[in-house]
Amino acid sequence: MSSNIKVLQVIPKLGYGGAETGCYDIAHYLPENNCKSFIVTSGGELIKFLDKKKVQLIRLPVHSKNPLLILINAIILIGIILFFNISIVHVRSRAPAWSCLIATKITGRKFVTTFHGTYNFNGKLKRFYNSIMVRSDLIIAGSNFIFSHIKENYSDFMKLKKKFLVIFRGINVDYFDPSTILETDEKKLLEEWGVNKEKKIILVPGRLTSWKGQELLIEAINLVKIELGYEAFHVVILGSDQGRNLYKKKLIRLTEQYRLTNQIKFINHCKNMALAYKISDIIISPSIEPEAFGRVAVEAQSMEKLIIASNIGGSNETIVDEKTGFLFEAGDENALCKKIIRSVTMDEMSLHLMGKEGRKNIIKKFNVEKMCFSTYSEYKRLLN
Repeated sequence: MSSNIKVLQVIPKLGYGGAETGCYDIAHYLPENNCKSFIVTSGGELIKFLDKKKVQLIRLPVHSKNPLLILINAIILIGIILFFNISIVHVRSRAPAWSCLIATKITGRKFVTTFHGTYNFNGKLKRFYNSIMVRSDLIIAGSNFIFSHIKENYSDFMKLKKKFLVIFRGINVDYFDPSTILETDEKKLLEEWGVNKEKKIILVPGRLTSWKGQELLIEAINLVKIELGYEAFHVVILGSDQGRNLYKKKLIRLTEQYRLTNQIKFINHCKNMALAYKISDIIISPSIEPEAFGRVAVEAQSMEKLIIASNIGGSNETIVDEKTGFLFEAGDENALCKKIIRSVTMDEMSLHLMGKEGRKNIIKKFNVEKMCFSTYSEYKRLLN
């Protein structure tokens, strides 16, 4: 059966996000199991890393929410499915999912969706638009949190005979491996950031947007400084504002207001995230709204770093509190302040042991091989 499976994955853009890297990983896993692998996307940075001998790339404007383009994409997808004799169409975003629903209904092929996030809706129309993600033959949730979110908000759109399950997102534990990074690269990045290792480094990765909690973090850092009476560590807020200039200016003003400009650095981008984790001592994910999965928490643990994160969403599932990291009450700067003080005053041996436990946790539950194998197994079950 496996040699006859042909999987077409459809994603708006093949960038560096969780949905995109999951698509990329499965695309390369399938050929290793004698399956044919296809990706339809409009573009993206990860395209240049695709192994063209293993994965066939087809470009379509599937990122568009224009109803006419959604219909045109559906017609083209019908042609692609029939021409390549595709067995399964797997989609990870709403606009292309509508095109895929039409195409799979007409061609009679299996339709799979992965629900990666909590899509907002204020009215019936937006909720109906979101419901496309539960109209497939197989619905995959990326975490137990997302599973609960779907059940609470979209149960009336789901048919009992449809299969609905959780497959945790996974990361490449070989890439996020502290033992593979060269000391010369560490020194180079420290120089680039203008940070020295005389003090501990706290890393806060994530795009600059209000729900990611950078404002809360700055409030907490100010409380730590007041409590300790000195600047005990460096803080690197790593992420692009993605056009949110006003929010970044607000964060900079807050940093200046609390006289933290010598302690907090804003870095726009880092190509090598494993290296960014490696040179850091403590990682913080201060989101004030639930993370669907919480990739930062998983990557940090894989890199043997202590992680501090809000006790909501996916972080609750990926962090073993007090063993691989610390969870704090979401939205509470005082609670975060206490966890930071506790972390920066820990001895090196305790930090090391928590880091080791973190990597064990990720290898066991959240590695990319496990995610790919589970998805592949469900493909086979679906066709059988």
